[in-house]
Amino acid sequence: MLPGQGIELEFVLEAADFDSAGEASSKIKRTLQQLGVRPDVIRRIAISAYEAEMNVIIHACRGVMRAEIYSDRTELVVDDEGPGISDVNLAMQAGYSTAPDHIREMGFGAGMGLPNMVRCTDKFDIKSEKDIGTKLSMIIYH
Repeated sequence: MLPGQGIELEFVLEAADFDSAGEASSKIKRTLQQLGVRPDVIRRIAISAYEAEMNVIIHACRGVMRAEIYSDRTELVVDDEGPGISDVNLAMQAGYSTAPDHIREMGFGAGMGLPNMVRCTDKFDIKSEKDIGTKLSMIIYH
């Protein structure tokens, strides 16, 4: 991979599609492994991608995840159509969740998604608008 040139991956995510849950983050992880990115960096990227992917599947109507992989960094952008996050500061607190009971019964919705993304990324940005959706932008340096 030449400096400045990246590999772009794009995945469409659908609400409640638990059969496909984790596929996007797994494909990103495999691509990074094939490129020889360090395992500790791959782990941070895979966690961030998985948490974002699950948030769309659990909370939104649909969304798109884009991964741009460069020689020095991976950029993840997740743009969803959904209810948005009414209180981003509250949602950023570990353990806070708006996931319904049936999601929690499946083992999801513990309220660690956004905190885990922040912990695993070097740059994290979230923009959310009520009844429109949420956009996450994350950068992880290799």
